[in-house]
This record gives sequence, C-alpha cells and structure tokens, in this order.
Amino acid sequence: MKMKKLSSLFVAIFVLLLLGSCEQEPPGTTIKGTIEGSENLQVFIDRIVYGKANAVIAKDEIDNTGSFTLNFPEGLEPGIYNLRIGAKRLSLALEENTGLVEVSGELSTMQNYAVSIDGSPSSQILAETMTKLISRQMAAADLSTFVDTVSSPILASFIAFRALGQSGQYIDIHKNALNRMQEAGGMGELTEAYSAYVSAVDQAYQQQLMRERVQVGNPAPDITLPTPDGTEYSLSDLKGKVVLLDFWASWCGPCRRENPNVVRVYNKYKDQGFTIFSVSLDGIDDRSAARLTDAQLAQMKESQKKRWVSAIQQDNLTWPYHVSDLKKWSCEPAQMYGVSAIPRAFMIDRDGIIVSTRVRGAQQIEQELLKHI
Repeated sequence: MKMKKLSSLFVAIFVLLLLGSCEQEPPGTTIKGTIEGSENLQVFIDRIVYGKANAVIAKDEIDNTGSFTLNFPEGLEPGIYNLRIGAKRLSLALEENTGLVEVSGELSTMQNYAVSIDGSPSSQILAETMTKLISRQMAAADLSTFVDTVSSPILASFIAFRALGQSGQYIDIHKNALNRMQEAGGMGELTEAYSAYVSAVDQAYQQQLMRERVQVGNPAPDITLPTPDGTEYSLSDLKGKVVLLDFWASWCGPCRRENPNVVRVYNKYKDQGFTIFSVSLDGIDDRSAARLTDAQLAQMKESQKKRWVSAIQQDNLTWPYHVSDLKKWSCEPAQMYGVSAIPRAFMIDRDGIIVSTRVRGAQQIEQELLKHI
C-alpha cells in the first residue's frame, strides 16, 4: 500500500510539473508592437553590424489595427536591431535573455524615438539618449561620460557609433567603448565589427593629422631610413641646409626623366647650402611580401636594392642621402607625406620648415630654392 501511495504521489508531482511547464512563457524573444499609421504595411527587423550593411533577419505583415508580433524561438543575440516600417526605423538594444519587448506609438514619430518601450531597459535608455541627441540636449562632448557610466557596453558602443560617426576628433571615446565591449565578452561578431570600424576611423584620422602636418609653414616630419650600405640618415640631420625631399624609384619612368633636372640644380647650388634627400620606393609592398617565404622576400629585396643602386649610378645622383625601407608603396615616409604618385618633391628651408609641397622641373625647383638659399 505504501509503495502504491508513493507511486501515485510521484505521478501527481510529474503531472503538476508538466502542467506548470505548459503554463510558462515560451523561450526566446518576442517583439510585439502597435504602431498607429502602419496598418496593413510590413515590419522588418534588421541586425546592425557596425560598418556593414544591415542584415534583415525577419519580417511580418502588420494587421489592420497596426499590430504585429515577431517571434524568435531561439532568442536574439545581444546587439542592436532596427525595427523598420517603410522609411521609418527605431533602434532597439537587446541584451542577453531578452524575452518580451513591446513597442507602441505612431509611425510618423517613431524615427524620433517618440514611442513607448516595455521589456527592454537598454532600449528605453537608448530611446531617451537618442531623443536628447536629436533635441541637442546632449552634445558629442557629453558622450565620454555616457560611455563611461552606462551599464550596457552595447549601448556605449552604439551611441558612440551613431553620435560620433567617423569623426576622428573623438577617437578616444570610440576606443573606450570598444574596450568595454571586449572586457564584457559574449558579443563576438559585433565586437569584431566595431573593432574594425574603430581601427578604420583611427587610421583615417591619423592620416588626416599627418596631411595637416605636411603643409607649407609646418615643420617637416622627420624621416630616418638606411642607405643601400646600411648607413642611417635622418632628414632632421640636414637642418641648416635647404633640402629637396624627393620621392622616386628606379622603376618609375617619369622619375628617371626628372632626375636630370634634379641633378642640374644640385650641381649648381650644392656649394651654397643646398642638398637632396632622396627616398626610393623600390622594393616589395606589404601585400606582395606576405605571399613570399622569408628566403624569397630576402632575395627579392636584394634584387630590388641592386636596381636602386644601379639607377643612382646611371642617373649620376651623386649626393649621399639615398634612403629606402624597400617597401615600395608601403613605404612609411611616403604614406606619412601623403605621396600617392611619383616623382613627388618637397622643398624644406634651413630651419626644417616646409616651404613647398610640390616642385618639379629644373626651373620650378630653382625658383623655389632661390627664395630660401
């Protein structure tokens, strides 16, 4: 009798558990909405990946009351999603294990975040913050504090992404937001995409700063590179002389045709405090070098160096300052000076100040030189 009672008890408990589980909310994420003015349209959910095209992950028909339901039984990864109806869109910030999210409002004002959002605290903060940015109650300078203090690393990165865009002026805020995402973990693709985006913004900003530095009236950024025999020379060592900074290469036909002009001016003024600092773009660029073994790369560089030395001799380039990193278009000084075509020459005065960013031909070189010699 006791065994029968125990068996009956176990069965009853099992049935209660089964019934209880049936009454629980289904797992996953559900996004429900009632948007006035959207009746009988379609609603889309896009996943935002920084720096890439948004990916459509779901769509549904909106009924004649402006209501819709989007179910994701497996849940949605933490990240930023666009709720899109026609040309209007609303960004949602979904954290891990987000269940039911309910959105209500009007289609005409949805894009300005004039909506009600329940079930997603991060999305509510996002809406409030975007509203402040739109109404200019929050400026870009205020975002540093926001990125530092908001609880969600996803929100920190997205607000920085939306509000700062590709402005390198605020690159430190982007880097701080990225660091928070990396420390939090669990957002693989989103973190990787944001990392690539921040890296691209930083690189463009550094190039912009360099272009601003390489202007008439600014000190010439220094260059230190080896000669063919390994002796290192620095551009800054030549202060006290007027210097023609000349980017060229043995394989460049226009450069070789320009060399007689450079030689003519050098020979005429070399005893009056004028010299030339030649940076060769011979060698192997980084992309090509990556496909070679170390032995092949060494062999190719040696071959390129011989061509460089031979051109120096053939063209009677008798000044001593011939340098190169043998990286062709990956040449760091060329990138520093924004050189995208050769020959390209800069004139630098005795104080190391750039006085011309583009001189070519014996007459033009001599005219500029005579102003500073």
